[in-house]
Amino acid sequence: MRLLQRYILFELLRVFTLMITVLTVLLVFVGAFQQASNQGLGALLVLKILPFIVPSMLPFTIPATLLLTVCVVYGRISGDQEITAAKAAGINVLSLLWPSFILGGFLSLGSLLLSDQVIPWAEKNIEHTIACELETIFLEKLRSQNQIHDPNSGISITVMGVRDKTLLVPTFRYSPPGKKPVHLQAEEATLEFDLANQQVILHIAKGHIDFPGKPRFYVEKDVFPFPLPSQTAMAKPRHMSVRSIKSELGDLKEKRVEFEFQRDIEVAMLLALGDFNRFQSPEVSTDLPQNHVEQKRKNKLKTALASRFALSCSCFFFVLVGCPFSIAQARRQFLTSFFLVFVPILLFYYPIVLLTINLSKLGKIEPSWSLWAGNLGLLCIAIHMLRKVLRN
Repeated sequence: MRLLQRYILFELLRVFTLMITVLTVLLVFVGAFQQASNQGLGALLVLKILPFIVPSMLPFTIPATLLLTVCVVYGRISGDQEITAAKAAGINVLSLLWPSFILGGFLSLGSLLLSDQVIPWAEKNIEHTIACELETIFLEKLRSQNQIHDPNSGISITVMGVRDKTLLVPTFRYSPPGKKPVHLQAEEATLEFDLANQQVILHIAKGHIDFPGKPRFYVEKDVFPFPLPSQTAMAKPRHMSVRSIKSELGDLKEKRVEFEFQRDIEVAMLLALGDFNRFQSPEVSTDLPQNHVEQKRKNKLKTALASRFALSCSCFFFVLVGCPFSIAQARRQFLTSFFLVFVPILLFYYPIVLLTINLSKLGKIEPSWSLWAGNLGLLCIAIHMLRKVLRN
């Protein structure tokens, strides 16, 4: 690489490294500690999961930071008339843009690797850390909020206070699905978390229990097991690797083929027996609730698979737009150039991306091509800006 290209590349790397570090630190620390205070989590637990939060932030911060970087570097060299000097020396402007294109390509690949490998690994480590610290989380939330409510499992806990690991004057309400709630109130209680069996063992002292339809009775000491607060049964598609997504899509396809095969056998048997009244039975119906759930899951998986590649490549398309725009503006005030190019992206690119993602999840459009609409729009603008810069 020639001297001028190396100079531009080193400037891009220097500015990008500084900005991505500052932006990531601000977002991670402010966002993590704000969420921790809202959820009632301890600072020590936040520090434990903090290294795993950083990778999940990078795919969102890298494109905007890279756009700001090219606005800083190319806006400065253009404002200092270095672009004009290069043209006077017979150097094509396009050769000055290659370092940014190379950097944008590598960062797009890096964003894809982050989304595909690093983020799923980080999410698993966060879940493992939280699972190991589940007792601490419960006690911290009860200390800060005096209550915990999980509507999915039907468990609600209210306390007057927490002393060490002892709950003072706790009130428990357990509402199993389809059944009336059970109330329990005690002077003191302790919680024992059995992660192996996915349950919470409640030890109460001097308590009163109200079962539906039965009189209230008193217990001196007793033990009651409760299921752990429910967690998502299926992993979120954005926390899965490409291989896992493709594997689950293959399993869903096999289940659908097997279901259709069994349905065809049922139809053939009904036709052979002449039992036409059973054609509307669940055995031959295509509108089973399970089929709708599987189809929604399939749409989300396909959307996550396509968006992973499209959003990762946004780094490169941001560079394609930002570089010629900054050169055309020829301003040392890089923030002006950045806002002039980022505001239209914020107003048009991201709404288009969010709209196509939502429509793809609903199954209205095909995600394999529709999620590239925003990048295609950026490419058209980039071609226009590049032609303008090369001509003038």
